[in-house]
Amino acid sequence: MRKAPFLLLLASAIPAMVATAATAAEATWVADARSVASAMPPKLLKVLTDEISANGPESAISLCRDKAPLLAKAASEQSGWQVRRVSLNNRNPKAVPDAWEQATLADFDRRAAAGEAPATLERAEAVPDANGQTVWRYMRALPTQEMCLACHGTPERVSAGVKVRLAELYPYDHATGYRLGQIRGAITLRQARP
Repeated sequence: MRKAPFLLLLASAIPAMVATAATAAEATWVADARSVASAMPPKLLKVLTDEISANGPESAISLCRDKAPLLAKAASEQSGWQVRRVSLNNRNPKAVPDAWEQATLADFDRRAAAGEAPATLERAEAVPDANGQTVWRYMRALPTQEMCLACHGTPERVSAGVKVRLAELYPYDHATGYRLGQIRGAITLRQARP
């Protein structure tokens, strides 16, 4: 009979051990997603900074249009995540967020308005897809930086040459009017799990 208290203690510890294992597994995939999402923006900013310095912001618009998808594709191939950029006010027609991304971006805007630093905003969640398969979803906010304002800023910040180039390349552009630090969009990652 002395074994019963030990068995009760062991039985009560098993759920805690399972929860700890699940938390550790979650922490691992979230850290991986965070690493992938954090690596892409500096690469794009470096390319754009060099292009703006050499040829001005008008030229950087074409480079951003062409280079950003290539960086996302390379990150996807290297990491196993599907990586892209999305925005509630998209410039690229392919950057339209799905329902989960829309809700996350709206939440980021609320949190930023409440005083959270936009650069720290992220969301990670395991969600079921239409087939009941688990999909890991991760998003990190992209705050507007000073250099972004030349092409994404308020009308007085965007030059006439940039406005002309945007009209040529993006006739349905919604991605201007931003101020420094505002959330312009997000890096979004997804990965289906077996």
